[in-house]
Amino acid sequence: CLADTPAAQVLERAVLESRVREVEEENRQIRLQLSQSQDVIAQEKSNRTECSRSPVVQKCELIHVACVCAGHNASRDVVTLVKSVLFHRRNPLHFHFITDTVANQILSSLFQSWMVPSVQVSFYDADELKSEVSWIPNKHYSGIYGLMKLTLTKALPSDLRKVIVLDTDITFATDIAELWGIFRKFTEKQVIGLVENQSDWYLGNLWKNHKPWPALGRGFNTGVILLYLERLRRIGWEQMWRLTAEKELMSMLSTSLADQDIFNAFIKQNPVLVHQLPCFWNVQLSDHTRSEQCYTEVSDLKVIHWNSPKKLRVKNKHVEFFRNLYLTFLEYDGNLLRRELFGCPSQSSPENVQLQAALEELDEDDQCYDFRRERLTAHRVHLYFLQYEYTPTEDDITLVAQLSMDRLQMLEAICKHWEGPISLALYMSDAEAQQFLRYAQASEVLKNRKNVGYHIVYKEGQFYPVNLVRNVALKNARTPYVFLTDVDFLPMYGLYEYLRKSVLQMDMAHTKKALVVPAFETLRYRLSFPKSKAELLSMLDMGTLYTFRYHVWPKGHAPTNYAKWRTATTPYKVEWEPDFEPYVVVRRDCPEYDQRFVGFGWNKVSHIMELDAQEYDLMVLPNAFMIHMPHAPSFDISKFRSSSSYRNCLNILKDEFHQDLSRKYGSAALKYLTAQRNI
Repeated sequence: CLADTPAAQVLERAVLESRVREVEEENRQIRLQLSQSQDVIAQEKSNRTECSRSPVVQKCELIHVACVCAGHNASRDVVTLVKSVLFHRRNPLHFHFITDTVANQILSSLFQSWMVPSVQVSFYDADELKSEVSWIPNKHYSGIYGLMKLTLTKALPSDLRKVIVLDTDITFATDIAELWGIFRKFTEKQVIGLVENQSDWYLGNLWKNHKPWPALGRGFNTGVILLYLERLRRIGWEQMWRLTAEKELMSMLSTSLADQDIFNAFIKQNPVLVHQLPCFWNVQLSDHTRSEQCYTEVSDLKVIHWNSPKKLRVKNKHVEFFRNLYLTFLEYDGNLLRRELFGCPSQSSPENVQLQAALEELDEDDQCYDFRRERLTAHRVHLYFLQYEYTPTEDDITLVAQLSMDRLQMLEAICKHWEGPISLALYMSDAEAQQFLRYAQASEVLKNRKNVGYHIVYKEGQFYPVNLVRNVALKNARTPYVFLTDVDFLPMYGLYEYLRKSVLQMDMAHTKKALVVPAFETLRYRLSFPKSKAELLSMLDMGTLYTFRYHVWPKGHAPTNYAKWRTATTPYKVEWEPDFEPYVVVRRDCPEYDQRFVGFGWNKVSHIMELDAQEYDLMVLPNAFMIHMPHAPSFDISKFRSSSSYRNCLNILKDEFHQDLSRKYGSAALKYLTAQRNI
């Protein structure tokens, strides 16, 4: 009877309608899951065929690559990344570097001297972007620079449509154009391309109470990103990521993985905006990596990402293969990457145009062609190869020297004898530079010195460009005064402080003076180094020490007047004489060394001659000395001694130098030409 009442009928109808709605919702969820499954299957199928399908990239299409790079170590890392990209590339490239002051100086000098065809480089000041992300607490070891990728829509040019964004610890095993081509596979809504994270970090099961930022499934790794900048700006990316970060920081308090946490939280809220890249575009060797599930054959890999703080020490069954790939590019001769991209127009820099014009003017039949060609060789220069931290004072002096691999053993001794700043230019191959790095990092003496600037001049050509290398060290000294020496000399103990006092006493800031430090030598590999001038004179009398080059080239240092020095108590002036080549302290704005002189012979003599032409007073210091330590003769001195054509060309270069000096300084320089003819 109750079922026949109007109330019962209404209730029954409501129950039926509710059930219908539940069934419809269940069906909708099933259809949604089916659709998502089909999308996943389609994406996986696309990923599997990604490798076999060549992306449509025009032959000369310009590819844009962005990196955030700060500090000395990251600047070294990014060079290896760039080498791996250049090795495989067949397209013009434009690198966009967001840098601090240190990385800007290092990389701008490197690329300017590298002169790679069809490569453009732009720099953006990271300091101007810090305020955009400095409000975000970040626990990641990358610090504030680990958040900079969030700002790229603002940092990069507004007309730049898309860019590949890379971490500095990336190694490419294929042509970057393949990755660039994936932009063409984005749907109209997709704005970011990423590879899935290959650890369980975002699943939150790595340890007890592990609470990662929210992410879609396993989340995504931001070591390799395809950014569709044009679309990101259109959807208001800057406001969107900021709102996401503000919301999540209310509960998370800080990021653990820097920009990656914020990218993932944003993607979870907006999954339609992400294009998932195949895993081989970012094989991650992190501490908890599952990257081995990404590939069956190592030949399938495209990009290796050393995203563990342990870097090359990470555990992976193929780590030896990955390490060898990385080391190949680490030690690869960067000069070989200067090859032209045939068929693609390349706008040369003014420096390159000038260099090519000078090369074309050379006469290949000239007997000294090799010497003249060497002067025009473009050497890559990597400034501040190791960390450098030093604030100079107004009377400060930098020891300036150059060396090659065979003089490396002198560095520790020099650092023990000279506590002040040092600027060293090292002439080395790429492989030797890495040997030096390992040597310096293993040395207790060297790794604790932060006031030594090491500048790598990479080998190229058949001669040692000694004066070019000296000039690199000289130009990168940061103190008002420089002590111009050679690396095989040990300064007396306390020379640094003595020279600083002498600089003030001689009023070097307002006068043109070159302070001569008398040079001595020993033929003994083991020497009890004299602790005073009196002890040195005693060793000189006993024959343990000699005045420098007394046996083979007395003219080089005889004008120092060692006899007078023995009893001198105050600085005394000496006059220039032919072939005089003392080691001197001068203001940093002194003339540079003449780079026509390569190998052995006249490289220092010409410099002292120009100091004299500029009317520097040569003042010998009475209580200063330095001692040359014995070593095997260099390859260049052997060539000088054995080759008459070598010596003949050196004489021709001398005459040309005299003529240039006369044109530059007028009649005052005629004495050098006269003196040379009277020898």
